[in-house]
Amino acid sequence: MAEITADYVIVGAGSAGCVLANRLSEDPKNRVVIMEAGGRDWNPWIHIPVGYFKTMHNPSVDWCYRTEPDPGLNGRQLDWPRGKVLGGSSSLNGLLYVRGQPADYDRWRQMGNKGWGWDDVLPLFKRAENNERGADDYHGEDGPLSVSNMRIQRPICDAWVAAAQNAGYPFNPDYNGATQDGVGYFQLTTRKGRRCSTAVAYLNPARDRPNLQILTRAPASRIVIEEGRAVGVAYRDRAGSEQIVRANAEVILSAGAIGSPQLLMVSGIGEAAQLAEHGIHVLVDRPGVGKNLQDHLQARLVYKCNEPTLNDEVRSLTNQARIALKYALFRAGPMTMAASLATGFLRTGDHVETPDIQFHVQPWSADSPGEGVHPFSAFTISVCQLRPESRGELRLASADMRTYPKIHPNYLATEADCRTITEGVKIARNIADHAPLTSKIASEHAPGVPVQGDAALLDWVRNAATTIYHPTGTCKMGQGADAVVDDRLRVHGVAGLRVADCSIMPEIVSGNTNAPAIMIGEKASDMIRQDNRAGATATA
Repeated sequence: MAEITADYVIVGAGSAGCVLANRLSEDPKNRVVIMEAGGRDWNPWIHIPVGYFKTMHNPSVDWCYRTEPDPGLNGRQLDWPRGKVLGGSSSLNGLLYVRGQPADYDRWRQMGNKGWGWDDVLPLFKRAENNERGADDYHGEDGPLSVSNMRIQRPICDAWVAAAQNAGYPFNPDYNGATQDGVGYFQLTTRKGRRCSTAVAYLNPARDRPNLQILTRAPASRIVIEEGRAVGVAYRDRAGSEQIVRANAEVILSAGAIGSPQLLMVSGIGEAAQLAEHGIHVLVDRPGVGKNLQDHLQARLVYKCNEPTLNDEVRSLTNQARIALKYALFRAGPMTMAASLATGFLRTGDHVETPDIQFHVQPWSADSPGEGVHPFSAFTISVCQLRPESRGELRLASADMRTYPKIHPNYLATEADCRTITEGVKIARNIADHAPLTSKIASEHAPGVPVQGDAALLDWVRNAATTIYHPTGTCKMGQGADAVVDDRLRVHGVAGLRVADCSIMPEIVSGNTNAPAIMIGEKASDMIRQDNRAGATATA
């Protein structure tokens, strides 16, 4: 195979990578190659909103990572789905459009990351967005990413929103607007009842540009570094042979919070002692690579109901056929459903200035997406801590990219994290004790009424909680010894190499991570173009 050469080589066609491919190839002078380990997004379940039930844990489109036994979860291991397909995790996720809080980004800037405050990033969120509600001070309507209202309502979720208001929490019609506080309904990354992944929003419109090449089934094996500069990326083709894509300007890693640090480490950039364990020649001793791992942990309370829920709707083949027909004819009904319908961003007490817990309310219940719903009428109230203090890490298991790294989330490792998740469960129970929800609930299925008191609730959380699929932070942005990239996302110690995905977050955002990943792609594309224009001017 002839060697491929481009100006920019992007590793990973996921939430940020597709944005970069589109924005960098807008200039016809830029030759861009984007490499994706997975295949095309041809699986029809990717494009049906509720299809995450079918795509998660499906090895054809999901990396199917699994954590190491975690002490904070009483030694349990968790599945960590990550997209291995065009669109990355935006092709598998629950479609919830959440930006986080302005204070999240202001803290990034206060940590020394110039240009990452809320005033800096809000224009990028707006630029990306095509919100069906129209443009205002907080939203855009001309961007490639479609953001839509729910096309499905269920009485049990409406009852939860009403009960939360009766419990004293305000209704908030736009948690991505002036304030995040309160309860309401999610907006989704959908377009006319179909998923709007970044492959759909950004990559498809750019696909026919002659200066953009999309490589699928091209898993990166190492970064090619010569004389301290990244000059390309090696990958294994379908025959198992190593091929190299050369980069004249930059290599950009957008392989996610697991793939990006792993690729850095196998290429000789990381903690020297750990690399030496695997016989990897140390090019840059950067101990922060793979550290600072953060995730949102969710505790899911399940309530049995005395009226039908979605569990009942999907149980019979007749109802399934009726649901499918409604979707085929009208792009409406349960098949348009995201991971959750209702939400709440609440505070566990006066000691916090902004919401520190988030609720995901679902008109169904299951032990896990992909395993099928429970055989009884029920709904789920999921609560997660928004800003965990606990930090985990990734450690190499091998010098070979094909061997998954060891994932140590280190959940619930601090007293504050334990207290916050426990208080969140108590708030969920309090809301369930308010009308009109009380008239719809038959009994508490999980954790169950006998589980009372902080110690018992925390033990239940340790035995039952699971990831809400938001790994971040493993290529931390900053200037200290524990940082991996600077505030322009350039890898410390290597020229011509950047990271642009959720791994660069110094602290996890207060909400779902897909919208911030897309913003990071937008921000990175601006900085890359600015820096290279400046470089070209200086050279001239």
